[in-house]
This record gives sequence, structure tokens and C-alpha cells, in this order.
Amino acid sequence: MTGNKRLQSLSYYCLYGSLYGLSLLPFPVLYLLSDGVCFVLFRVIGYRKHVVFKNLRRSFPDKSDAEIRQLAGSFYRYLCDLFLEMFKTLSISKAAMLRHCSMDPEALEIFRDLAKNGQSVILVLGHYGNWEWAGNTFSLLCPQPLSVIYHPLTSPAFDRLMYTMRTRFGTGLIEMEQTFREMVKQKGKVTATAFIADQTPQPQRAHWMTFLNQDTPVFMGAETIARKLNYPIVYATVKRQRRGYYRIYAERLVEAPAASGEGVISELHTRRLERDIRDQPEIWLWSHKRWKHSRPLPVT
Repeated sequence: MTGNKRLQSLSYYCLYGSLYGLSLLPFPVLYLLSDGVCFVLFRVIGYRKHVVFKNLRRSFPDKSDAEIRQLAGSFYRYLCDLFLEMFKTLSISKAAMLRHCSMDPEALEIFRDLAKNGQSVILVLGHYGNWEWAGNTFSLLCPQPLSVIYHPLTSPAFDRLMYTMRTRFGTGLIEMEQTFREMVKQKGKVTATAFIADQTPQPQRAHWMTFLNQDTPVFMGAETIARKLNYPIVYATVKRQRRGYYRIYAERLVEAPAASGEGVISELHTRRLERDIRDQPEIWLWSHKRWKHSRPLPVT
């Protein structure tokens, strides 16, 4: 083992050990800690405050300054809860996981029916609710093995930690650049592949539409692959019922993607996410620089 790899391994085990200890805290203590972190993050440091307030004001132009401030505060409380809940994955039991993130029976029936019919499926969802816990619950309850498309992190220690957490209950990970190749390899199996489709794509390769009152590029990966493989698309959402408790809902979005026109699928799942965000706005990732690109000028 080289010196660099030894250092990376040491960093990972130090990080894992400290966060595993944190994950052993009971939920009431964890949320008390979250309240303290939220105060520091929001009131003292002001983490990405400019981005959050800008995103909220542009998305909800009809809201007053007081309403925007209240919504921002609710978002920061959710954000701190989310990170500590993610770390809780390191030690949480299967039974506790399913208590804290359940699946609607109708949603579960959708995935059971697809598996019974021998159909692989593409899931589309957003950074809404606890999407990390949703992957765990899906892998524990649904018959088809789940793979999630992801971007590797720049820090090897954090990347390895996230891999450990995300795969603990059987979920697989596919690097974004390898998505189509890996899905073709698995074509003989009945699988589920999840795309978190509200990321910010390169503007030249995106589908552009109005989303939350703003000109927005939409990631086309899920649509492009679904049309090539003709896998049915299911939209999934993760609603927060109360602090620390979530429920997964799902609906069939497109049964035969190969027959759909270009951009139709992207419009459908983005509109569905927009509706969810308006219903429970504080649990979407407002600190993300979602609108950092401008629509390219048309070629003349």
C-alpha cells in the first residue's frame, strides 16, 4: 500500500469511527444536536444563505419577506436533520429503518407488479425529503435490486463513507459516466435504477423549461436511457410526515418511453416534482445552485 493510499485509508477509518459513534445517539439526542448545528449554520456561519434566499425569492415571488425568512429557517432545520439522519444509517437496524422511512402500500404494489411481469424499471426522484433513507427502504422491501446513479465525491474518505452508508442495506451504486453501459450489462435481469433528476446538467445537453418560475435546464439522462431501453418510468417522492419519519409514494409515469416524444418525459417528472415542492417546500435542497446556467442562445 502506497503512502497516499495508507493516508486515505486512515482518514476513512477516523471519519467512519467518529460518525459511527455519532450514529449511536438516540434520535431525541440526535435532533437536539441538530438544533444546535442549525443555529450555528444558519445564524452564525450563514452557510449558503445568499443562495438559499435567492432561490426561494425567485421560486416564490408572491411570498412576503417574512414568509421567505420563515421558509428558509424551516429549510435549514430540515437540512441539519437530513445530514444527521444520513449518518444514522451507519448503525440503524432494519426494523428501525422501516419505522422511520415506510413505503405506501400502493407504491410497493407498483414495484411488485413490475417485478412479477419481468419488467425492469427506471425511478425518477428529486433531492426532496430523505432520499438517502428512501434507497434503504426500497432495497429492504422491493423485490428488484436497486441501483442508484451517483457522482463520486472529490474526497476519497467521504466518498468511501457515502458508499458504505448507501450500500449497507443492499443498494448498488453506478457512477454517472457508466450508467448506460452498466444498465445494458444488467439487461437480462429485472432491476430498478434510480435517477435523482433535479441535478444541474450542462446547458447545451439539457432540456430547458420553466420550473419554479425560472428558466431551468433539466437533466436528460433518465429520459434518454428510458427511451433506448424502453423501461417503464416510475416517479417516486419522499414525504416527511413529522420529524424523523418519512413515507415513500410512487406513481407510474410512462409505460412505454420509446414511443414518447423528445422532452416529454423530462417535462412530466419535473412538473411532478414541482408540485411536490410547492406542497412541502422546506424539504427540497434549496442550498443547491440549481440555476447557475443561462439558456444558450439559439444557433442562427
